[in-house]
Amino acid sequence: MLFQRPRHSTIRHFPIWLFAAALPMVTLADTNDSSVLVAQLAEDENVEDVVRSEPRRSPGEDGDASDDEQEPSAPDTDQQTQTVNTVVVPVTRKIAPNIDLKEVAPLPEPEPEPETLPGAELSAEELQVVQDTAQGETSAAEDEADAPVEPLPAESFTLLGKEVLPGTSTRLAWSPQIQIAGLSQITPVLVVNGVNAGPTLCLTGAVHGDELNGIEIIRRTMYDLNPEKLSGRVIGVPIVNLTGFQQGSRYLPDRRDLNRFFPGRKDGNLADRVAYSLFENVIRHCDMLVDIHTGSLKRTNLPQLRADMNNPDVAEFTRGFDRMAVVHSSGSPGMLRTAAVQAGIRAVTMEAGESLRIQEHQIEAGVNSLNSLLEKHGMISRMFVWGDPEPVYYDSTWVRAEHGGILFSEINLGANVSEGEVLGYVADPITNEQHPIRSTSNGRIIGMAVDQVVMAGFAAYHIGTEAEVPGE
Repeated sequence: MLFQRPRHSTIRHFPIWLFAAALPMVTLADTNDSSVLVAQLAEDENVEDVVRSEPRRSPGEDGDASDDEQEPSAPDTDQQTQTVNTVVVPVTRKIAPNIDLKEVAPLPEPEPEPETLPGAELSAEELQVVQDTAQGETSAAEDEADAPVEPLPAESFTLLGKEVLPGTSTRLAWSPQIQIAGLSQITPVLVVNGVNAGPTLCLTGAVHGDELNGIEIIRRTMYDLNPEKLSGRVIGVPIVNLTGFQQGSRYLPDRRDLNRFFPGRKDGNLADRVAYSLFENVIRHCDMLVDIHTGSLKRTNLPQLRADMNNPDVAEFTRGFDRMAVVHSSGSPGMLRTAAVQAGIRAVTMEAGESLRIQEHQIEAGVNSLNSLLEKHGMISRMFVWGDPEPVYYDSTWVRAEHGGILFSEINLGANVSEGEVLGYVADPITNEQHPIRSTSNGRIIGMAVDQVVMAGFAAYHIGTEAEVPGE
């Protein structure tokens, strides 16, 4: 008899749980319909990424058939009738404080993650009213298309349990809730909500905890924004992998690479849970995403974007980054940018410099390119001239050492090289033999290893080959 009440309570609430659980399933089904082509690549985006990346296609070569896709089945009218009488409980507004990000202030406490998805408590009838209202507003906007264009005022939006008002900037707190409760740590999230409506740009750094340049790029970009002159929203998470950052480690405490587990799972391993929490609570609010990285240990990258140029939306997105080279990379499952693109968010990876270092030249290049992106999307208005944009490298390759020894480079990052040119040599410290490493093609050094001890097969120089855009 002691177990009768809990059992009946569970059965009574089961239909509601089933309805709530069905929502993410529908979302996943819609996401899987997108024809994003993915190659099996490693996040390093330096070696394996280039070796195994899917090549650039010309227009018309896409073999994915979309005409045979089935339309989603109509919702069950019986289920709609059963949910009409759902009672909506008013939610108390928690308004985020308006602060100057340049001022030092304590972080707020993180809000608990919601157990149900926003909007799950709405009935089918109420959802239809919302859709009809949105359609009516769209029709009204079309009727006024000939009127003078005036900036639309921004609206408040809710992030991490706090409402961010228009024309304000604030610090929020995100916690994946994976630590011991009494020793839990929060990750700062910087938010600037402009006075005018516009897109939402998200910036993420230190997904690998030892990559420092991205942290400073986001800090400078966010602190330079004025909400009174901003159209749209900018959300910055400077340090995603906080535990790795504190330990100077690329990985999570369980030695997993976080950038191989997006969009994550709520009940998976530690990396799954961190990825799921960030993706659901922050990334899904984005229209555009720039995930900032550096080269892996003892490798450095010319400031560049990694983007799937087979995706038209992503290819167009890269045009906003003036003075930033673009390297075609189709991405791999588990990468943050891959998961974001599959969720309908335009996303690229920005590579700048090497890990465990703060490099002023690479940081300036990253900040300038982000400001250019904001200006191109009408989010800010600034008077600056960049000159000609950098080329797009649709083909690139790594040149590997054929012998073990100590690597000595004779060229610099960003140098233009010719096929057969000596890039450096490997010296045997015992026999004094010296083995030159020669370029395998004409191109530019967009990534390279720093001088170090290497073994045969070590990827030493990354050469990008400029090519015309297929079909242009």
